[in-house]
Amino acid sequence: MSFANLGLSNALLKNVEKQNYLTIYPIQEQAIPAIIKKQDVLGIAKTGSGKTASYVLPLLQNLEGTKSAKNRHIKALVLVPTRELAVQVSEVVEMFSEGLSASVKSMAVYGGVSINPQMIKLQGVQFLIATPGRLIELVESKAISLSEVETLVLDEADKMLNLGFQEEVNKIIALCPRKRQNVLFSATLSEDIENITQLVLNQPLIIKIDTDEAEIDQIVQTGYLISEEKKGPLLRYLIQKENMQQVLVFTSSTFKADSVTEKLNKNGIEARAIHSKKSQGARLEALNRFKSGKTRILVTTDLLARGIDIQFLPFVINYELPRSPKDFIHRIGRTGRAEASGEAISMVTPDEQHHFRVIQKKMKKWVTMVDGNELV
Repeated sequence: MSFANLGLSNALLKNVEKQNYLTIYPIQEQAIPAIIKKQDVLGIAKTGSGKTASYVLPLLQNLEGTKSAKNRHIKALVLVPTRELAVQVSEVVEMFSEGLSASVKSMAVYGGVSINPQMIKLQGVQFLIATPGRLIELVESKAISLSEVETLVLDEADKMLNLGFQEEVNKIIALCPRKRQNVLFSATLSEDIENITQLVLNQPLIIKIDTDEAEIDQIVQTGYLISEEKKGPLLRYLIQKENMQQVLVFTSSTFKADSVTEKLNKNGIEARAIHSKKSQGARLEALNRFKSGKTRILVTTDLLARGIDIQFLPFVINYELPRSPKDFIHRIGRTGRAEASGEAISMVTPDEQHHFRVIQKKMKKWVTMVDGNELV
């Protein structure tokens, strides 16, 4: 199966080819034709499985050549849980919109930045990507109307509900027309997701892409047993020994992320931190520098365990372990994407050995352990 068989226009197919989208993912193969036909869709698939293109391409297809009856009345709405994901989805929309016979004006709106420039730029927007809180602010300010929304997409719905957006999501759904197309993507099918699907979806096509154990198998994993005070020296040793040029380092707190970043820079290893306490401008700059290869090390919290898309990220390091095995899998899943190999390294203190065994049992893969104390 290729993208040419999915009912996309020639202009969109040219953009797909231009962006070197050579492999069609299972969720794309099933979701794109259904969304073009205006069918409701529930997609359960892990982050990095091609979900964004699954809805962006068919929405652009359906919007091409159409205009809203009234200004500031959008037709396609995508709700996302974080500012980073809003920007990322917006970039995908712009990438696939290039050269369409009738342009589709799109925009991302999110909190953490001034609302006034967003209010001005919303004129003529048909395709809006938004975080729930900022969208409600814009609606209440009369800067945008949801009364003509034809398609509502909830992306990373599980993450959205976990972050406490249930009330806002319900409010937004109530502002949209009852008769509309609904698309919901989630990495998991929890009780909360089941409740919201009953509220939103109408006889949906259900697509469930099971996590292929081979995808985890292609990630080379190593665990280093290490004392807390030797973690910093071990991190620097591994980066320099392997000549790592693009590394995503996970910590459990914003304080630790800043501390690790500071020590790396003091030792001549360029690093940036990105977390919830950084300004939106600083976060976007750090992420863009890292994705372009200008920054060698990006240190973060679980803020980026979901939603960040770097196709060929070679290294992920768990400087601190996450609390849940599910978060561990999301973290290491930033590498080994698009059928490329990757390496995931975890630092494990003596007190965390039992927890790490639980993580390994849950992901059904045992990790080779090395005594890191002997290396530094």
